[in-house]
Amino acid sequence: MRSNITPLADRVLIKVSEAETTTASGIIIPDNAQEKPQKGTVISVGKGTKDNPTTVKKGDVVLYGKYAGTELKHDGEEYIIMKESDIFAIIS
Repeated sequence: MRSNITPLADRVLIKVSEAETTTASGIIIPDNAQEKPQKGTVISVGKGTKDNPTTVKKGDVVLYGKYAGTELKHDGEEYIIMKESDIFAIIS
């Protein structure tokens, strides 16, 4: 996946994961009841700041806060751009 958006400083561009459409037991969740995902894939990373270099890298799958960052659409894809400090964890 490639994007021509380059975050500045300690910001990170994340491709939002798809919302869950069924429960673990197979029940289909309607669109209006689906929760906003809090997981995504890092698409690009800023260079960081002098005091805080970035630690996540392109391709990392991360968890972030429910209200973190700013949502944006670009070329029909949904992204979130946020400060690296809003990322809680890297999933390995």
